Amino acid sequence: MLRGGIAARTAAGDAGFDVRRVRDAARAGEVEIVRRRWIATGDAPPDDLAAARAGGVVACVSAARRRGWWIPPTVEERLHLRLAPKAAHGGAGDGIRVHWSRAIVPVAGDALLESIEDTLAHVARCLGTEDALVVWESAIRTEKLDLEALRRVRWPSLAARACADAAGSQADSGLETMVVSRVRGWGVLVRQQVVIAGRPVDLLIGARLVTQCDGWQFHSSSAQRSADIAHDAELRLRGYTVLRFSYAQIIHDWPSVERTLQRAIAAGLHL
Repeated sequence: MLRGGIAARTAAGDAGFDVRRVRDAARAGEVEIVRRRWIATGDAPPDDLAAARAGGVVACVSAARRRGWWIPPTVEERLHLRLAPKAAHGGAGDGIRVHWSRAIVPVAGDALLESIEDTLAHVARCLGTEDALVVWESAIRTEKLDLEALRRVRWPSLAARACADAAGSQADSGLETMVVSRVRGWGVLVRQQVVIAGRPVDLLIGARLVTQCDGWQFHSSSAQRSADIAHDAELRLRGYTVLRFSYAQIIHDWPSVERTLQRAIAAGLHL
């Protein structure tokens, strides 16, 4: 009856489901009428149903996940909703993170997902600096966002403005964003996606220290692994030091990664 499991009553009416038919379906337990505004079936997405019941929209990291942006695994998975500042709080439910704010970008009245810009603004205020930047750069990759256009947005917080100023389009993954943001704090030159021997490298620290961040998605196949090994060999023959780190190392054992990079710099391998 309803594509996606939930629809505004006006949209259902336009599709030929008149008031009587909807009422009969509700009495039969086939649909749920939510806040007199929405019609939901049993297969409605839980996040959308919660947003409709609260009178809000899916927001922040929940909206980012919906759009397929990469979220650091340390970020909790509870539902985030945006409600208007004067909205009633009763419908949000326990365990839901509510963002009370006005929308930066207006959306249709039957929308249950906030805009890209509003999602970025909420992420900037809700997460720590590094995690927020990771999500922003994932959004830039996924949505093919223009950096200058992002910087022209009238962001409602200093945190969002800082993310807009710091975010770039060069990172190939969230892992790369994490490592770059940490290493740049050491005061060494870090460049991203520099092409050497016919292929881009994730990070080039100084002039000679290549650092590769191996996310499982792009380095899991035998063919890709063989190509990585061959490229590493060519880089070494050209005088570069190559350090390659896995997802598990970067996410779960950063102190060891950090120590390895610092030892390499102390030995002058970046010069």
